[in-house]
Amino acid sequence: MENLEKRQKYLNAKKRVEAEKGFYSHFTAYVIVNVFLLFINADFLDNGFSDFFNWNLYITPFFWGIGLFFHWVKVFNPNIIFSKQWEERKIKEILDKEKFNNFL
Repeated sequence: MENLEKRQKYLNAKKRVEAEKGFYSHFTAYVIVNVFLLFINADFLDNGFSDFFNWNLYITPFFWGIGLFFHWVKVFNPNIIFSKQWEERKIKEILDKEKFNNFL
């Protein structure tokens, strides 16, 4: 039984490492490709930094960045809205209400 539990923990850890590795690969590709596209589309060699304020240059990084953000949320599961602190406060609040209602 204990050996099966250790094996399951190992497989979960391996799966987590693969997910993080996938995210970091995605992030690396995002940075490299978007920097390359930025310099190509801005015609940096001919126009210098003057075209860097053109909003069309940032469409691909913006939408790809949205996808990258959701990939980050899926891998790291930060629970931005319902954090552990929120959960603990809510439990305490409910218990306090029940204690008060039982007192009446």
